[in-house]
Parts: sequence; structure tokens; C-alpha cells
Amino acid sequence: MARTDFDSLLAAGAHFGHLKRKWNPAMAPYIFMERNGIHIIDLHKTVAKLDQAADALKQIAKSGKRILFVGTKKQAQEIIAEKAASVGMPYVTERWPGGMLTNFPTIRKAVKKMANIDKLLSDGTYDKLSKRENLQIRRKRAKLEKNLGSIADLTRLPSALFVVDVMKEHIAVSEANRLGIPVFAIVDTNSDPRDIDFVIPANDDAAKSIELILSVVCGAINEGLEERKVEKADQEANAEKKEGKVPAVEAEEEVAEEVEAAEEAEEAEAPAEE
Repeated sequence: MARTDFDSLLAAGAHFGHLKRKWNPAMAPYIFMERNGIHIIDLHKTVAKLDQAADALKQIAKSGKRILFVGTKKQAQEIIAEKAASVGMPYVTERWPGGMLTNFPTIRKAVKKMANIDKLLSDGTYDKLSKRENLQIRRKRAKLEKNLGSIADLTRLPSALFVVDVMKEHIAVSEANRLGIPVFAIVDTNSDPRDIDFVIPANDDAAKSIELILSVVCGAINEGLEERKVEKADQEANAEKKEGKVPAVEAEEEVAEEVEAAEEAEEAEAPAEE
């Protein structure tokens, strides 16, 4: 069963592409027709591609790997922050830090710096500084939080990227391609789908379109996370069961030995009583 349908995508305006003169010829397989100078996306293909992408993301989440969501355009920022946070995944909604993937250790140092500032602020170390120095440190902390706060718990490279507007986020896509990290993306008619591993052809400008697709994607990720929890609980239960068998056998043997000893004692006492 499809995770969404043609009518839902239609109602969200996911079928509206860009002006014909702004199109990318590589998107031709996903274009249904042209109306009033605007390309119309084939939503039947969007449904199929969205299901394919959602299933792949579910498996990534189920295996315990992280997916980084990227979307710095205004209409996508709040939606991405909300949806990614709901499934505990990192996201970038401010400016993409150049080299975030290809120079990941440097980004981690900046995150650690933010954590160190927090520690020194909490233990009162910075209280000894002047008001001006203290204010500068707090401003620096706020800037780091704005740019890197949402990826603070990303301790290693993500296993996948989910991008809204591949043209705007071309640097992120390029870095992921260079490192062999699979890219999932909402791709509009003005974009090049050839660098994207999982293309979801749809309107990447309409907030309703972005929200619907992210709801489907994050729903699939949540399914993967829940299945992972169930499997982990089953494994732990099985492990405890196996560990519990040994003490149970030992206990039975101890009881048997005690019974045998008691019977021997009774037999030994019997002649003495006579």
C-alpha cells in the first residue's frame, strides 16, 4: 500500500514545476505536461518514488544509522526542524557550513567548543571575566548554537542526506557525492536529478508540498526506529532467558542434592532408634 496518494499530493500543490524556460532537460522523465508555460510533474511517478525513498530511509533508521536533513530555504526551515526533531535526526536549516561532511573533524571541534563554553558558563569560570568579555563569549555561543546546535549529537558522518531544493543545497549534495553518502531529495523541474540517489520529483517551493513529503518520510523513519526497539527488546529478552537457564539448572541440582542428603541421614538414624 502506498504511503501517500495522487490526490493528497495534488491538494498540496506538489505537481507544480517551474516555468518551461527554466527547466532542466534531465527532469523530462518526471514531467507530465506543460500548461500555461509551467511544467506539470507526473504525480504517479512521485508516489512511486516517494514510496521507494521512504522504504530505503526506514531500513537506514532500523539499522541504527543517522540521516541528516538539509533545507535552508525559508519555507522549509521550520518544517524540517520540526519533522527531523520528531524522529531524533540531525538537521541543518541555517547556512550550510562549507566542508561539514568533507572536513567533519573540524566541525566536531566547533561543536566541542560550544560544549566547553557551556561547561565553563555553568561552573562559574566566566563570572570572573569582565562584562564585555562575558558578552562576547555568550554571543559566540549563540552563533555556534544557531549554526551547529541541531547537529550537536552527530558524532560521526551521517549515513544519508535528505535535501529540500538540490540547487540551493548543491554544496551539501556535492560533499555527499564525494564521500559516497546516498542523497534523498525533493527535486523540482529546474534541478538536475543525476547526482541524486533517490529522486522525489515534486514542488520544492510550496510549504504544503514539503510538509506532506517530509511527513511521509519521517513516518517511515519512525517505523524503522520502532521496529529497531522491538528487535532490540526481543534480543535482550532472549539473552536474559539464555542466561537464566544456567542458574535454574544449578538450583535444581542443589535441591536434588539436599533431598538426597536428607534421605541418607534418615536411613542412618533409623537403626540407632531401634
